Amino acid sequence: MAGGGDESVVTFETVTVDQWGAVTARSCGQCQVMQEDLDGVGLEMVVVPGGSFLMGSGPGEGYEDERPRHPVTVPAFHLGRYPVTQEQWRAVMGSLPRVRCRGERRPVDRVSWHDAGAFCRRLAQRTGRAYRLPSEAEWEYACRAGTMTAFCYGPTISTDLANYVGEHVYRGGPKGVYRHESTGVGAFPANAFGLHDMHGNVWEWCADAWHGDYTGAPTDGSAWLGPDGVDRAMRGGCWHDPPDICRSAARLRQRPVDGEDFYGFRVALSEWAPAERGDTPSAAGERRSAWSRLRASGHRLSRKERL
Repeated sequence: MAGGGDESVVTFETVTVDQWGAVTARSCGQCQVMQEDLDGVGLEMVVVPGGSFLMGSGPGEGYEDERPRHPVTVPAFHLGRYPVTQEQWRAVMGSLPRVRCRGERRPVDRVSWHDAGAFCRRLAQRTGRAYRLPSEAEWEYACRAGTMTAFCYGPTISTDLANYVGEHVYRGGPKGVYRHESTGVGAFPANAFGLHDMHGNVWEWCADAWHGDYTGAPTDGSAWLGPDGVDRAMRGGCWHDPPDICRSAARLRQRPVDGEDFYGFRVALSEWAPAERGDTPSAAGERRSAWSRLRASGHRLSRKERL
């Protein structure tokens, strides 16, 4: 069985780069981390503070599926400090899928959206907490970490900061290496929220159904859902992609049954407290979204509504 979890404050370093990809500043930050003990294997969940941001890309950047840029308010939540690793997958699921890039501290890969959902459900059963996939809005908000640039580090990126195909560049950024494989999680600097590997390494599944643009998208941070079987959204890019599609706003459409060499995920959690009896991860997320809409409207929750 999983343990009850430990709380700590983690100090990390993040960097800022200029339009040429040169590091112009290094700064120390701190984040609150809750750790799940999975029979000796840790799962670190960063507390992401709530806030508002502009989701998507503006004129002159990105693609049509990243528009219109629109304001979103995201309640505080927890997000995996790293993509789910192979040792974490084995600790929860019992055995590994036939991974492309083997290594205990590397992200689990060849994972479909259905596989990622099964992991979340199994983890929720073991821990009593309503683990789930993040929404696209939560993912992008967490990736940006207060920035509006193409990458969380600045207007471009280098392979000193992320794992992607360094033979390609983004705007004025430098050429770099093409590693041809994933890297162990945490090999690159964190962003300002203390999250690692948000750009490149492996694509990450989100809860949302695929929509061709953001017309009519939720503004409360919740997942934009759809019927079972529809295509799903992925974020972050991977080691086999150019930097352009590793941007904070970049999106990928994939079938939920697909589990390619570079598909992974990280888990999210609305609240650290154990889920209510009978709750599913999706039900807990939907209830949180309903509460957020009520609070935004000025409605004062009764004790019964809070329970």
